[in-house]
Amino acid sequence: MKHRIILSLGAIAGLLAGSAFGADEPLFNTVKQKLADGKQVIGGTITTSDPEVYCAMANAGFDFLWIEMQHSPLTYDQVAKMIWACRGAPAIPFIRVPTPTEGDIQKATDIGALGIIVPMVDTLQEAEDGVTYTKFPPRGKRSQGGGQYGRLWGSGYRAAANDNIMVVVMIEQPEGIEIVDKIAAVDGVDVVFAASGDIGSFTGYARDDPRYMALIERIKVETLKAGKILAGPLSWRDRDGFMFFQGPSQGSLIRDGARAALEQAPETMEDVATGDEAK
Repeated sequence: MKHRIILSLGAIAGLLAGSAFGADEPLFNTVKQKLADGKQVIGGTITTSDPEVYCAMANAGFDFLWIEMQHSPLTYDQVAKMIWACRGAPAIPFIRVPTPTEGDIQKATDIGALGIIVPMVDTLQEAEDGVTYTKFPPRGKRSQGGGQYGRLWGSGYRAAANDNIMVVVMIEQPEGIEIVDKIAAVDGVDVVFAASGDIGSFTGYARDDPRYMALIERIKVETLKAGKILAGPLSWRDRDGFMFFQGPSQGSLIRDGARAALEQAPETMEDVATGDEAK
């Protein structure tokens, strides 16, 4: 436990380093603030364009929503409307962009994302691009442009954006694991995500294979050594060092909720007729 606390403090220091915010001026990105306070954060995964589903999840208790644009047909117009429909909800919008290009990241930040999740990072350039296109000058090359970000986050957004928007890089392939120390050390990368499923898919290793576990351990060690936040699937919540988690999608939550409702429902219509509604 003592080891975990020391590592977490190192990650907290990394989050706060270079921030213009003092103790009396909290971050409006509550995910970043919670991590800086040493708290774990969990995000529900969204793959649908339905604003009602988005709002239900945004108000369900998640710290953030992982808006999935790599493995879904979602468009930026649809996502913009979803975020706007539930402005003010506690869950902060994070977007997994398809690629770390200027176009994808510019659109994601313009519509109000406070987290940019970069998939398939296996080169140093991809990690650096994720930061460069997320940050305004002088740190990066994000164009001020337009969008709904100001209406979502206030008139001080331009001055505060670089301190609030988080960059999450996903390590999914052996090539990325090989240089994870360099990727984690990139200035502006906040979180390194150990992509459990794809690491197994790309290597062919089962999750209980010692070779698989050694790869995850390498990601963990190098991420924490760099003072960054370590991330993974929600099933790893009790693992030492992990602080940031991707939670279930709306489909699995609806399925599990329906099953729970059916299990709690009366077994027959006769039971319903003799229940409280019949009194």
